[in-house]
Amino acid sequence: MAPRLGYLMPMPRTTSARRLLPSVTTQIALVLSTWALPAGAQPVEELIRAHVEQLRATGDLELDGVTIAARNLLPRIYEAREFAPTWRSPAQIDSLLETIDASYHEGLDPRDYHVDQVRAARAAFANVDALTAAERAALDVMLTDSVIRLGYHLRFGKIDPIALNPNWNLKQDLMGRDPAVTIQHAIDAPSMREFADAAIPRVFLYQRFKGALARYREIAAAGGWAAVPAGPTLKLGMTDARVPKLAERLAITGDLDAQAASTATPSYSGALVDGVRRLQERHGLAVDGVLGPGTLAVLNVPVEARIDQIRANLERARWVFYDPESEFLVVNIAGFRLYVIRRGEVVWRTRVQVGRPYRSTPIFASTLSYLVFNPTWTVPPTILRQDYLPQLKRDPQYLAARNIDVLDRAGKAVEQSGIDWSSARNLQYQLVQRPGPTNALGRVKFMFPNEYFVYLHDTPSRDLFDKESRAFSSGCIRVEDPLELAQMVLGDKWSRERVEAMIAAGRTQTVILDKPIAVKLLYWTTEVDAAGRVSFFPDVYGRDPALIAALAQPFTPSPTL
Repeated sequence: MAPRLGYLMPMPRTTSARRLLPSVTTQIALVLSTWALPAGAQPVEELIRAHVEQLRATGDLELDGVTIAARNLLPRIYEAREFAPTWRSPAQIDSLLETIDASYHEGLDPRDYHVDQVRAARAAFANVDALTAAERAALDVMLTDSVIRLGYHLRFGKIDPIALNPNWNLKQDLMGRDPAVTIQHAIDAPSMREFADAAIPRVFLYQRFKGALARYREIAAAGGWAAVPAGPTLKLGMTDARVPKLAERLAITGDLDAQAASTATPSYSGALVDGVRRLQERHGLAVDGVLGPGTLAVLNVPVEARIDQIRANLERARWVFYDPESEFLVVNIAGFRLYVIRRGEVVWRTRVQVGRPYRSTPIFASTLSYLVFNPTWTVPPTILRQDYLPQLKRDPQYLAARNIDVLDRAGKAVEQSGIDWSSARNLQYQLVQRPGPTNALGRVKFMFPNEYFVYLHDTPSRDLFDKESRAFSSGCIRVEDPLELAQMVLGDKWSRERVEAMIAAGRTQTVILDKPIAVKLLYWTTEVDAAGRVSFFPDVYGRDPALIAALAQPFTPSPTL
């Protein structure tokens, strides 16, 4: 059984059920307002109606310091009920409290869902007949707002991804479900937590993040880990007094067996070196077993920072991991990796190169629909202006050496020797690289239409795949093994030999996929494999701090609520 929330995190000042309720002045104002009670009406329904109408009319409702955020859904729920209370028993509130407490394990903050006030409401409902109509109405509205807030965050995340990335294009909907009806069903369900689990399906990657969060919180509760002191770079066979401390640190995160750690000597060898290699592999470092400054820096990141990193990536997962397709491609930009996922399992992976920080690969979703073998490459205007023109001013033969033709606006070839590359008029030309082994796109490109002109492709820059950080492109994703990826997405009819024969023909040829495949370009600085090993990657685009800071902020009402 999970520990009660109060033992897990600090809570704000407790507000009693009575303090949550409208003051006498507020009640008088309601009666005197345009939402006043008609003669003979049932008070609790009419007070709920008054709250709902105020919320609809002004977009603002506060019940003695408690802000009601659900400006759209809450009115719809109560209007469908003709303003009858929806909270009728302590068991309903118990179910809500269980779900709020469980949100902590999702990396969310239960204080965003009025947790103290809900506990006070539960105590008040123990003697519900003693509550006045005004008290019942205020409690009912607050409890419903709590469910809406929680349901929205579980389904879509706390932070609006568009606020952090204006180009975000992944959809947010309930796959045809009416959100107001869904919230009502959640309130009426025997177990709100079980209802949420069924209504919000998660792919295995999300569940792995949750498991990682729980493990690292356990590590933090046990005292975390001490920093390994700085010192000379450690290599196989060296002796250093820091080695036992290193062994202790590696054991905490499972990179070294506990028995081996307990018997460690100052000699840096054997299992200790293997443990460092495992840690390096998990963090995307060169797996050489050498404890240098980079590996030491990764070792000494505090556990609290790792917890924040996992929570940030859980939030990213909420933005995208629901109602998953049976097969899709995922590019983890921060991890420089591509995955093929089928029926909830990673069936293939490869390394990739992504955009430089100043030409970052965008985050978006699309559908892979066709491949081009032996592609040409049209130099994008930005690259023409920023990269090619400076080179051409220094070396007029720059294009010829790279098999690049110059075309006019009509698509006709232009003699390069007659072009003044120092003139602004040169931007009227198109630069097109002919197919071949030196083509920037390599031997095959994978097309999924998007406004960014970003796609997956081969590359002649093979040596760059061995680098720790692989942010080298101008935004597109370079794939280490594009021929095997081509074979996988084309299906059983395509053998490796057929793919290679298509390339060997040398002609530019387009192949339409029999079944288009969803593609998600995402950004995770944390990953978890099937064995539960947690990988942490450098935040190559510097996006984690803003997300972690936003998660720490109090709840902000969304216009869509």
